Formats: sequence, structure tokens, C-alpha cells
Amino acid sequence: MAAFVDGRDDFEARENVAGGLGPIFNRDSCVACHNGPATGGSSPIFVTRFGLLENGVFDPLDDFGGSLRQERAIRPNAVEVVPPEANVVARRQSTPLFGLGLMEAIPDEAILRNVKATPVNGIKGKAAIITDVTTGQQRVGRFGWKAQQATVLAFSGDAYVNEMGITNRFFPTENAPNGNLALLAQLDNVADPEDTADANGKTDIDKVADFMRLLGPPPPLALSPSAALGRNVFNQVSCNQCHTPVMMTGPNAIPALASKAVNLYSDLLLHDMGSLGDGIVQSAATGSEIKTPPLWGLRASPPYLHDGRAPNVDAAIRAHDGEAKGSRDQYVGLNATQRQQLLDFLQTL
Repeated sequence: MAAFVDGRDDFEARENVAGGLGPIFNRDSCVACHNGPATGGSSPIFVTRFGLLENGVFDPLDDFGGSLRQERAIRPNAVEVVPPEANVVARRQSTPLFGLGLMEAIPDEAILRNVKATPVNGIKGKAAIITDVTTGQQRVGRFGWKAQQATVLAFSGDAYVNEMGITNRFFPTENAPNGNLALLAQLDNVADPEDTADANGKTDIDKVADFMRLLGPPPPLALSPSAALGRNVFNQVSCNQCHTPVMMTGPNAIPALASKAVNLYSDLLLHDMGSLGDGIVQSAATGSEIKTPPLWGLRASPPYLHDGRAPNVDAAIRAHDGEAKGSRDQYVGLNATQRQQLLDFLQTL
């Protein structure tokens, strides 16, 4: 509990220039993007990704500050813009962080078992095999829209450098405004890494990782008669093929995370979503691939989909494409009562 509270304090704290904020950043605190309906949740704040797609090859335009645009800066002349070279521009909204410790505690082997040798209703899935920056080991990614991080600590370090401009031991290199290294040299006056350890040997990314790891999942609501029928409809139209209702954690040094049922409603795999993809190639994911987002807490995290295009769950389902096209078509083919039962069920997760 002490680690959780200490981490929450850092999660909610506003960073400043003297502490390493910037020179380019998106927000000055973690909670700014993760606050609804409580600290650690989601928000309607979006970030912008960009790149150049040419002859079927994606270029993140690293020389121009890609692929993430930092929309704020400590000086007006450093504010980034989407470069004219970019022909792919996408936005992503912040994801809720509830239950991250349980998701981290799911063994890689359990996620790999979700990959279907033979597609079911057009659904197969792919595990994101990435190098975990905190250990140097090959792991299955599970955090982020592209499953680009495998551990909560890596997720924390990534967010600190890319969202707040605070370098740390895993991400020691500062982002240059639109790739301008000369401008970076003028503005970056805090020695790297900027996230330094306290008297107990913990840095801010360690403390924030503690908070996220120990942040509980949203509790489900009781099923109404309609929602109980909707659970059957959920399986009938193959939603459960990607949104796996339950996975199990393995052994863990934290008893609360060891051998627990995780009702996340996700297989933690990448799926080809066709026109619903954001076009950004990142880590192990192609431009059309998105990680199956967990559905727990769905009722408290509108708008929906990676770019917030769907104001409600019905619209989100209707926008599904690619591997999810079959399930979408089955949903559309339901009668009004069945669709409402399914929506009622989703609102209890």
C-alpha cells in the first residue's frame, strides 16, 4: 500500500522544466491523460502519430521527429508540427491503466496459446514479439495500442520520455523538436537521464510503475436478465475470439497478482483490422494491426476505438473491419433485441 500511494503521488504530480520536463512534451503529468473516471483511467486527450508510406514501405520520419508528435514545448519556437513529408497521420487516445499488473503477470506462453493455427471466422491473431528494454529479453508485448511494451516498467519509462520529455535509464535520449538537434542543444539544460533515484534507490518511473502495477481492475456490475442473455450473444457472434473473457496469471512475487483469473476480455494479440488500422507501423505491428483492447471498464471509457471515432459501443462494433468483419456482420444481422442484450452485457464489464 505504501508503494501504491507513493507511486500515485508521482503519477499525479506536475513536472517542471527544472525537473526535466520537455523541451518538447504532450502533458506535464501522467494523470492529465489518465483521469477518468478516476486516477489511472482514460481521457478524451489524443496524441498524433505520423509517417510516410511510399511503395508499401512505412518511414516513421525519425529525422523529422516522428512518429509521435509532441504538441507542447517549453519555448514556442520548439513546438512540433506534422512535417509536410508525412502522408499518414493518425491520432490515438489514452488507454485506461486499471489492472495493468494482472495483465503483466499473464505468462507469455498463455498469450501465445491465443494465436489460432487455423483462422476461426476469419480471426487468427499475432503475438507481438518485442525486446523488453528493461531486461533485454524477447517478450510478448501487451501494453499500448500496438502492444509495443511487455512490462509495466518499460511502459512507464516510454511514457516519461515521449509524453513528458523526461529521460530515464531505459530511454536516455531526448526527443529533438522535429529532429532539430541544434535547437535541442539550446533548450535542454538538464543532464540526462533526468529521472534520478531518491534515497531509497527508486526513480519516478519505478514509483509510477508500482502504482500502475498495483492499480486494481474495474469491478464488473451485476448482470440484468438482458445482460445475461447478452453474454450468450457475445459468444454467438464470435466477439470472444478476440476479446477472450478470462486469462490466468502465473506465479508472482506479489501474492495479489499470483495465479489469479484476469477478466480482461482481450487475447492481448495483434489483429489485422483492415480499414480500422491507423496506418502506423510500430514495433512488431503493421499499419493495419491493432492490439485487442481489454473491455473491462468499457462503460467508463468513451469515446471508443483507438482514434475515438465511435461515440458509443454500437458505433464501435459497426466500425470493426479486417479480421473482425465477420463478427461485425453477425452483429449487424442480429435483431434489435439481441443487439441491445449484447450492449447491456458490455456495459457490465
